[in-house]
Order: sequence, then structure tokens, then C-alpha cells
Amino acid sequence: MTTVILAEKPKQAGSYAKAFSSSERRQGYFAVSDPILPEDTVITYGFGHLVELAMPAYYPEYKEKGTKMSLVHLPIYPDKFHYEVREDSSDQFYIVKGLLEKADTIVIATDCDREGENIAWSIMRKAKINLKSKVLKRLWINSLEKSVIRQGFQDLKDDHDYYKYYLEAEARKKSDWLVGMNLTELYSVLLRQKGLDKILSVGRVQTPTLYMIYQRDQMIKNFKVSTYYELEAEILAGNKKFDAKLTPSQQFQDKTSLITFKRDNRLENEREAGIIRSVQKEEKSIASPRLFSLSSLQSEANKRFKASASDTLAAVQNLYEAGLLSYPRTSCNYITEEEFSYLKENVKKYGDLIDNTLKFTRLESNKRYVDGSRVQEHYAIIPTNQVASQKQFTEFSDLEKKIYWLVVATTISMFLPTYKYSETTVTTDVGNVSFASSGKTLVDIGWKKLFGLKQNKNDLPELREGQQVSVTPRVVEKQTTPPKPFTEGTLITAMKTAGRELNDKKAQAILKDVKGIGTEATRANIIDGLKEKDYVVSQKNALHVTELGELLCHSVESSQLLTSVEMTAKWEEKLKEISQKTYSQEEFLIQIRNFISSLIAQVPTYIESNTKLDEMVQAVLAQRSLDTCPKCHQGQVLDKGKFYGCSEYSNGCNFLLPKKYAGRKLAKNELIELLQNKQTKLLTGFVGKESGKEYSAYLKLNDDCDLELEFPKRESNSIGLCPKCRQGQIMDRGKFYGCDRYSKDGEGCDFSFSKIIAGHEITSEEAKQIIEGEKTALLQGFVSKKGKQFSARLKLDDEYNIAFEFEKKKSKKHGRNK
Repeated sequence: MTTVILAEKPKQAGSYAKAFSSSERRQGYFAVSDPILPEDTVITYGFGHLVELAMPAYYPEYKEKGTKMSLVHLPIYPDKFHYEVREDSSDQFYIVKGLLEKADTIVIATDCDREGENIAWSIMRKAKINLKSKVLKRLWINSLEKSVIRQGFQDLKDDHDYYKYYLEAEARKKSDWLVGMNLTELYSVLLRQKGLDKILSVGRVQTPTLYMIYQRDQMIKNFKVSTYYELEAEILAGNKKFDAKLTPSQQFQDKTSLITFKRDNRLENEREAGIIRSVQKEEKSIASPRLFSLSSLQSEANKRFKASASDTLAAVQNLYEAGLLSYPRTSCNYITEEEFSYLKENVKKYGDLIDNTLKFTRLESNKRYVDGSRVQEHYAIIPTNQVASQKQFTEFSDLEKKIYWLVVATTISMFLPTYKYSETTVTTDVGNVSFASSGKTLVDIGWKKLFGLKQNKNDLPELREGQQVSVTPRVVEKQTTPPKPFTEGTLITAMKTAGRELNDKKAQAILKDVKGIGTEATRANIIDGLKEKDYVVSQKNALHVTELGELLCHSVESSQLLTSVEMTAKWEEKLKEISQKTYSQEEFLIQIRNFISSLIAQVPTYIESNTKLDEMVQAVLAQRSLDTCPKCHQGQVLDKGKFYGCSEYSNGCNFLLPKKYAGRKLAKNELIELLQNKQTKLLTGFVGKESGKEYSAYLKLNDDCDLELEFPKRESNSIGLCPKCRQGQIMDRGKFYGCDRYSKDGEGCDFSFSKIIAGHEITSEEAKQIIEGEKTALLQGFVSKKGKQFSARLKLDDEYNIAFEFEKKKSKKHGRNK
């Protein structure tokens, strides 16, 4: 009897293998044994998706009409969807296929979500595994901690309970394919007729997300700043001053109306007599933050650390695979009593990672965090039973350290006292007018000790009712402010809460139920996709639509269903019904086809008659152009997606520039310099194909306009390779020795040292010894600051500074790295 465990990725399979008493890695799988496993058990794995839906060109009905994008292809509705093995994964696919064919029992152990189920079933379907002769089980766990893995394999589920997730995920995949392939070709061809030689990607979730950013940018762009005035006051009580605002609050649109208000209320003097009418004190408290779902963690990490959504997901995934955090792609903010129990047992260990003086006093579960009825597939992101060791922590990347700290701190904050403060509200009367002030006094810092406490800037003095005070009214000029641009964090939140503004209450309810557009697993990829396609750019953590993104948004806005989250809401409702088996995949795909067919019929007229699109296309072409083509001197070198190419390609010019060359990404400004000067400045970061080592070179165009590298010639006054950057040469610069990769803009290498140190002139031979990591001979003639002569050897220390080494004495640093 053979049992085959199918994991999603090699790393996941490795985590499973380590949980068992013995394992042996073989080609494409692990052979494992353990008392809790059947005798003949192996763990194999995919590389994520081993199979994917075939592109349109696979289908004969598409190919026979030509492979170039054209309206004659539309609509593209395959009678039967075909899956292909990914080219880069074919060897592993056939290893998995062979093992599954021999299996008596198959354990699906991919990620415990819809996409994980889809990956497993797509592999088994493509491999044509006869499942009628096999037992099918499902591993469903929330962390890759060893004890959790072992418990999970002792409590395997019947996969038929999870097959519904595959049906839903497959329907979503097919619908996204239909929308993407048909509408991408539709809009790309129509805009090509207006001169845009670029594929414009359109998607079910991608397009409404892009449109959200576009609308926000338009609101900011069209915002009209207006000036208004408010009445405030500085109040003097004894020798203590504090600020106050008119209550009830009023905004005056011009100074005249404010002056009239002051005159009517007898506030024309520079100082007025006032009286404290009321002093109210109220103790308030703030509960610790809710536990993290993936989207709330991505939002918080972006706010705190400026981390992108995809970088945060990658960090959480790595910590999950290390067995330190629970399953990352969760939409839930709650845990069950079971998780609360182990967190309580370990809370002191978690706390010691952050602050060993913490006192955990709230040890009873609270519905704000612990509610089993709210937990469905996965609970919130929390630390596992396995607490990170100091060694593990030092091996984390900088972002992984921050994410682990943030998750641990947020989790243990529910065991700390509530943050409490006393809020004092003071009302001061001046004639018929009142001014209000408020201040806070800390009562118990509680959980906020973990995150720091902002100081209250308006501390109030001790005041009593009936107290006489002096009031200085003041006019404050203010301006209305535009909406803030989206950050990745606020966009993730907006995607999750999408639908709140919909008038359709049913669609609003659906989106609330399915938690917005996209999923916890896909939102980061959607945002990354928008950036990679050059529809969106991130500037100082703010997202803005590019000219190309604006062009696409203006092109699709005639179809409100395509730009609105309403369409997504209605589709998500049907997808949910598919998983509940109350609606069929076939019915759903018919609905999608009808939607696509209506757009194919309507959009061409809108695009062809829209003259504004002609202007926008020209603006995009101008922005996308690097420079005039150096080969034909007629066309423009345009961004073609994966490369830059001449706009006169259809007329015979084949000039192109890659975006990556010799293992190095080429920046736009570097390619512009290349086109203008036929050569760039010295560039670093090229990588040798065989050696894997980095090197520096000039990028140049030869007489045939082909790209080639030219290596820097070693100057005669070079004394050797730079010990710091390992790329430049150390040159004799007269008064000092320095790297020839030095650059004023700070991008080059800053290594240098003076020729004269403590009165001794360093010869080129001595300098050569130093940069090669050797010590010099014992050198004479050094003079200390006190005028005393001494002898010493010179060497480089770990920070690339010149250091003295004395006979039988410790090193003493001298000089600095410029």
C-alpha cells in the first residue's frame, strides 16, 4: 500500500518531512517513515502551479484566423478548456504523475485554501489519475509547526468535504481567463488602431482596482482649494495658558462674516474677560488592537514600515514556513479557545522577546479576539507554539524582524491591561460665546507600552468652575485639503471594504459577505500587476495612475460594470453558490460569456468615436519614447513591455533594447544616455554567466546598433582592486589613494585613505599591501598628536578604516573612511 502526500511547494514538503522520524530526499520527492504514517509513504510537491490554462493560440479556432491580435478572433469561447504543463515544471510534473499513479492513498497537503485545492486537483486532472481506485484524504492545518503537522496527519479529513473549494476556484479561474483574454484583445486592438502599439491588460479584479486609484487621482487633480476661517482663543488662567476652540464649531467662508460674528458677540477687544463654566472629567479606555488578518497586517506594515503588500506577504510566508507564524492568507481576525490556551501558556516567552518587564494581567478570553463562531477555514495570524530563538531572529531579514515583532506585539497586547486615560473637557464663556478645550492625563499605559505613546500637546492646568480667566480671541485662516492618494496599505483596505458606496444594497451586502474584491491571497498580486504593467507607479509610498493607466481607465469607463465593484459582487455571489452546489459552473460561464459579448458589440463604437483617446494615445507615446531610433532615424524607441523597440518595426526596423542585460536590470535613464551618447557611464552590477560574480562595464552601441559591453581600461597609476566594492581600482590621486568608482551623487564607492598618516607618507607598495588585506612591515617615523615618534604596522580593519597595529599592543584606529 503506497501513500503519496502532495504538497504545494518544495519548502512546504520539506517542513512536512522534518516533522517525521526519518526522511530521505530523492529526485522530486521525500521518502518518509514514522509510526503515525503507513509503511510506504512519500511526499512529493509542485512548484505552486504545475499546470495552467492554455493561451488562446492553442485552440484551432483561434489559430486558423492568424496568431496576431485581431477583432476577428472575438469572442474566444473554448468548447472545452485545455490545461498545459508549465514548460519550466514539466520534469517535476511527470515525477508527481508517476507517484500519484502508483498511490493507493493520496493526501492533498497543498495550502489549506481554495487555491491550494485548485492546484492539487488541476495536477490530478491533467495527470489523468483514476481516483475511483484510490483513497483521497486532506491535510487541513493552520501552521507548519512540527506538533501541528503531526497532529494533522493523525487527523486527516475526507477531501470530498473540501472539493467544493476546487469547483469555486476553477470557475473563478475560467471566468478570469475569459474576461482577460477577450477584453485584453478587444481593447488592445481598438487602441492599436489609434496608434498605441502595446497590449492593454484588462481583468475582472484588476480593472476595478485600477479604476479606484484613477478616481482618487481625479478627485485630487480636480480639487479646488478654498479658504475658510475659524475662531479660536488663547486662555490665561493665573500664569498658565491653554488653547480653546469656538463651540459649537463654525466655519466662516470669509473674514467679513467672522468680523460680523465677533462684533455681534462683543469680541472686538484684544483681551476679554471670561469665566470657566464647566470642568468635566471622564475616565476612558481603549482596548488593544484586533488580531491580524492578512489584509490588516499588510495595511499596518505599509503604514509603519512603508512595506509593499507583496513584500509583507513574502515575509509572513517565510515566517509561516519557518513554523513561527500561523497560516498567512487568512481573512479572519479571531482565534478559538484552543489557540488562546497555547498563547496564554507561552505569553511570557513571547513577551521576553520584546520587553521582559511586561505584566500580563488579562488572562481570560475576550470575545473581541476569541470567538470560535467567527473562525471558519483559518484563524487570525498569530505566533505559533514555537517561539523564535535569538539565533533565528538574527537570521531574519529586516522586514521579517519587523513583521514578527508586529504580530507578536499585537497578539500579546490582548493579555496586557487596557490603556486608560482621564479626559478633561473645559468650557469657557465669554459673554454669549463659548470656547471648549480638552486634555488627556494618563491613568494606565497598559498595552500601549508595546507601541509607544504620543504625548498630548494640549495639557490643561488645574482649573475650577467659576474661575475668572483672560481670553484672547484669534482668527485662524485654514484651507480645505484634497483627499489623500492611496497607499498600498489604504488600497488593500479599500479593496477589502469595497462596496460600501454602492447604491445597490444587495451588491453591498454580497461584498460585505465575501470581504470585498480580490482575496487575501490575490490582492498583493493585483497591486504588483498594476505596477508591473506600468498602469500605476508608487511615489513616496503613494500610488498614482500613469498616463497609460489613465488611457486604459478612460477607455473602459463606458462600461460601468467593468469599472465598478458591483460586477465583482454579483460574480462573487455566484461563485459562492457554486461552492455551495446551488449554482452550476456551466450557468456561471454562460453569464460571463453574455457579459463579454455585450462589450464586444458596444465598445468599438465608443473607442472609435472618442477623440480624447487620440490625444491620450499621443501623450502616452511621447511619454513611453526613450529617444529617436539610432538605426532607422525615423521611429521612436518605445516601451514594448519586456523590451524597448522601434515604432517603425512594421516598416522593417528591428532595433530593440532589452530591459535586462548580463544579469542586470537596465534603468530607463541609463538607456536614454545610451541612445543619446552611444555609451553609458561605467555601470556596476553585471553578473558573469558562469562565475556568478559581479563586474563593472560600459554599455555601448556598436556601428550596427547592437548592444555590447566595454570594460574599463586599467590606468597606469592603479595599485590594485578596491577591497570594499571589489569592482573598482585603487588609484594614486596625489594626496590620497581612492577607488575609481567614486561618484559625487553617492551611487559609487566611497573608499579612500590619505597618503600621509601621522606624518608618515604611505608608499604605493605599502598601500598595495593594505588593500590586499595584509599588514605592512613595521614602519618608522609616525608622530603622535603630542609630538612623540612611534613605530607601527598598518592594516585595514573590518570597517575599511586604516588601523595601527603596535608591537604587543591592541590596535588603535586612525583616519576615517570618506
